[in-house]
Parts: sequence; structure tokens; C-alpha cells
Amino acid sequence: MASEGGHGPGAGRGARDYALVTAAYWGFTLTDGALRMLVLLHFYRLGYSPFTLAFLFLLYEAAGVLANLVGGWLATRYGIQRMLVVGLTTQILGFLLLSALQPGWTAVMSVAWVVLAQGVCGVAKDLTKTASKSAIKLTAGAAKGQLFKWVAFFTGSKNAMKGVGFFLGGLLLQTLGFAPSLWLMAGLLAVVLVGVLAFVPPLMGKAKASKSARELFAKNRGINLLAAARVALFGARDVWFVVGVPVFLYSVGWTFTMVGAFLALWTIGYGIVQGLAPQIVRKSADGLSTEVPAARLWSALLAAVPVLLAGLVLAQVPHLEWVVVAGLGLFGVAFAVNSSVHSYLVLAYAGSEKAAEDVGFYYAANALGRFIGTLLSGLLYQAFGLVGALLGSALMLLLCWAITLGLPERKALT
Repeated sequence: MASEGGHGPGAGRGARDYALVTAAYWGFTLTDGALRMLVLLHFYRLGYSPFTLAFLFLLYEAAGVLANLVGGWLATRYGIQRMLVVGLTTQILGFLLLSALQPGWTAVMSVAWVVLAQGVCGVAKDLTKTASKSAIKLTAGAAKGQLFKWVAFFTGSKNAMKGVGFFLGGLLLQTLGFAPSLWLMAGLLAVVLVGVLAFVPPLMGKAKASKSARELFAKNRGINLLAAARVALFGARDVWFVVGVPVFLYSVGWTFTMVGAFLALWTIGYGIVQGLAPQIVRKSADGLSTEVPAARLWSALLAAVPVLLAGLVLAQVPHLEWVVVAGLGLFGVAFAVNSSVHSYLVLAYAGSEKAAEDVGFYYAANALGRFIGTLLSGLLYQAFGLVGALLGSALMLLLCWAITLGLPERKALT
């Protein structure tokens, strides 16, 4: 296992490095969640259509596909700390670009500028995430049996922080306005950047990187199948999450603050359940024989939720908006367990020497799923309303479940 200076860290050092990287990613994801809410609410208030709102996020998601692939290779070649620095610096640049948007610009120019700035932020997000997740594989090696717990806490806590970011974004937009909010967040990230430079080991995760694209994409069967399932899983979430539900709730009389608060609470709750996943999914001695069947079971349970919810929307049951809120709360619980198990499995399948590359490949699939879900969110909601978004989610979840049937329950020999 590669680490600073090429030697495996002790348990204490591993825990310290894990805590440092987790704290750095908390700061990043807080501002990332606030950014999404700032852009969504600001431009919906200006009168942009659901499809245009989805379009604003497309380059953000598309950029993540390449950023994850390249980021994993770069983290292996140059070390995790350097990629964290690049990711944080790029995010600061994206915030400053976005803050330069002028009210007097034409709609076309404004959309183009926002899409470009969002693309920069998309690169930043996935460079930072790939580096952070890879660090867990390295640091958990010194603490036997802790990988699932450390992954679950990392993913759960960062999503809870993103939920706080959603609320923060709405609050900042209402109190400070669009550009000052972005300046404040850029300043916060500058503080995080200084902390990474000062405390994260410079050579953490540095190893011999793949020499060719063919070698980079030559993953084992478990990672390939898990990546395909991840595309479907996150596409299924974003089909309704990006545009459909926020616009639906606003259309039935909710205020921006109420919509932001719901998305914040949903994401925080989702993060808490992710953190509890090791208590929900029984751990096996080999790390796969009960975890893989759990991935299949929870995918099937999750697929049933949007189907049931779509039926209730079609039936126009009383207090429909609260039925939708309750249904999506149930969706969030099942989705959180699915996501946490997937995040653990990719590290269980990944090789130690090139963990960053394996994680980058997997999260490139994650970004592709978000891209597809974001695109369909605007199209399906504009064409078929909330029912279309929910049924689209259900179809993608059925595909996710079918793919997990092929996941290996034993580690491949290397």
C-alpha cells in the first residue's frame, strides 16, 4: 500500500490523515451544496424554464466524467494532497468566474457564462472527491475492519454537510445576494486550502500510475459492473432531484425557503442514514458475501418507491405535496443505504496500488449518471410533469438492480 514515503502509516497516523481529508472535503462540499441552490433559485426567480435550469448544470456534470478519470490517474502519479490543492483552487476560480456575471447581459450570454463557470466547478468537485475517497482506502489499511465504517461515515457526513449547504445557499441568496455569496464561499475555501497545504502529507497515495489508456480502463469485473450500476443509481436520483421536485413544490405554493429547507433536510437525513449503513447491513468476514446481496436487495426495494409514488400522483390523492415529501423521504432512506454499500464495494474491489485510479473510474460513472439524470430531469418534467420524472427514476433503478445481479461475491485474484 502506497503512502507518504512509501511506508504504511500506523493506525494513529491513518486516523489523523483520514480526519484531515474528511474535514477538508466537508468544507468543500458545504460550498458546493450552497452553489447548487444559489444557481437554481437565482435563475428560477429570473424566469428560466425547467429545461433551461437543467441545462445550467449539464456541463457541471459532464466535466465530472473526465475529471474523475484524469483525477484518479493524477492522484496516483502526483499524490492525493496535490490533487486536493488543484480541486480547491479550481473551485475558487469557478466561484469568482460565476460572480462576474452581469445583470445587463443577454439571456444567451448569461446562460453560456453560467454553464462555463459550472463546468469549472464540476471539474473541481470531482477532482476533490476522487482524491478524498482514495485517501480512505489508504488510511483505512492501518485500521483492520474499519473500511466500511470509515467509508460510511465519510459519505454520510459529507452529504449531511451538502444538505447544510443547500440551506446556506438559500439563506445567503436572500441576505447577501448572488455575487457577495460567491465571494464569501471563495474565502472559506481559501482557508481550507491553506489547511490542506499545511497538514495533509504531500506524498499520500503516490504510486506507479497506468502508462496507457488501455491499462487505465482495464478494471476488474466487480468495478466495471459497479460503475454501470452507479450510472443508473445516480441517474435515478437526479431525474427527480435536480428540477422536478423543487419546481413541483414551488408550483403548489411553497416558498424558496421552504423548498431549500426540504432539500437540505432530505440531504442531511440521507447523509445520516449513509453513516448508519454499517449497522443496517451485516458485515461479512470476507467483505463481500453479505454486502453484495445487500446491494441487490436495497436496489429492488428502492425501485418500488417511485412506482408507488407515481401512482399516488396520478390518483391526485389529498394533500399531494405532503404525500410526495413523505414518499421521497422513504426514497432517501433506501437510496442512502444503496449508495453507502456501493461506495464501500468499490473500495473493497479496488486494488491498493492504484486505488485512486479505480475510484476515479467508478466516480466517472457516478458523474455520467448525474449528467443523464440532470438532462432527463428537465426534459421529463417539462413533457410529462412529476409522474414522468418518477417513472423515469423507476426504470433506471430497475436497470441498477439487474446489473447488481452480476456482481462477484469473491475478490478477483491479482
